[in-house]
Amino acid sequence: MRTYRELFRTPEFTLLFAAGAAQVAASTVSGLALGTLVYAATRSPLLSALSMFGSSFAQMLGAMVLLSAADRLRPRAALTGLALVFCATTVVLAVPGLPLWALFVLVIGQGMAASLGGGVRIGLLNEILPREGYLLGRSVINMSVGVQQICGFAVGGVLVAALSPRPTLLVGAGLYLVAAAVARLGLGDRPPRVAGRPSITQTWRTNRLLLASGARRRVYLALWVPNGLIVGCESLYVSHDARHAGLLFAFAAAGMLAGDTVMGRFVPPSLRERLATPLRLLLAVPYLVFLLAPPLPVAVAAVTLASAGFSAGLMLQQRLMEITPEEMSGQAFGLQSSGTLAMQGVAAALAGTVAEFTSPAVAMAAMAVASVAVTLVLAPGLRRGREEHAAAEGHVQSRG
Repeated sequence: MRTYRELFRTPEFTLLFAAGAAQVAASTVSGLALGTLVYAATRSPLLSALSMFGSSFAQMLGAMVLLSAADRLRPRAALTGLALVFCATTVVLAVPGLPLWALFVLVIGQGMAASLGGGVRIGLLNEILPREGYLLGRSVINMSVGVQQICGFAVGGVLVAALSPRPTLLVGAGLYLVAAAVARLGLGDRPPRVAGRPSITQTWRTNRLLLASGARRRVYLALWVPNGLIVGCESLYVSHDARHAGLLFAFAAAGMLAGDTVMGRFVPPSLRERLATPLRLLLAVPYLVFLLAPPLPVAVAAVTLASAGFSAGLMLQQRLMEITPEEMSGQAFGLQSSGTLAMQGVAAALAGTVAEFTSPAVAMAAMAVASVAVTLVLAPGLRRGREEHAAAEGHVQSRG
């Protein structure tokens, strides 16, 4: 499977793509509105960052207690129900006078729900597409994320300015409702991938199996940490330049879209492996320019260029799929998604804390330096992991 035409001719892929696009648009619009609302009320970079990315903190908690359900629930019912949960909680977030503590309780609840949704969605993608079509399909979904973030941040910025944050949150709730409708009416009613009831015990047991492999552990860390630290930089856009935060978010999404498009469709597989580490470095280095208080066009160019580096995740996700047994794929990718988002929440809190005592620009540079350091530390182990990868593949096949 090498072309977009072949991909979109695959049954159900288009509808899974559409449901995911609506979900991303909803989270983008509502996240920008929520961050603006909290910053206007508190003038705190930390609280603003946490309101936008704090749900990520709950992702790892969800990964520890809920992820066994990713392979043990009917995918259509799970995706529909989760979208409705997000719709309802976003409506509550728009209620005037909602206490700050209640707002963050709801944000944490959304993070718990999202930890399950990522595993269900990617596990279903593995069922819909043949293995050789995974990277192209994943890149197209990532491209959709970029497009929806561009549109969502641009439209969200306009709506926040024209209507105020609370009505914008209601627009986000409506988009979640669209995602639920597409999932319920468009996807087939597939059975669970694994028999049995989900449980905390089973979640822990499978997580231990996934993390027992050194090759998988290195891939997980490379997926979680460097890009999470850069999302910490992104969490400071509002406090750095509240007036143009939507523009910075939109161009960051455009850079991610461009990177995923080029890497997923045009770069040959042999070259992708060699570009993985340079792309993770590209993800961080341009943020150092913020120390120089750049004018808006330079800041926009820096975040666009940096975000192209997120495409390194495609190669790492492909490797994770190849060294993971199929019956664990939903939980494996749920753990990857939850860990990624949890790290983003940690980085947002860390970046916000540094910004409280210094400035958003200094905090961005600190996060970028940390991301470069982690990438350089992990790079040799990932190269050595190729042999372990082959051994892990042989082990998985022998078990089948």
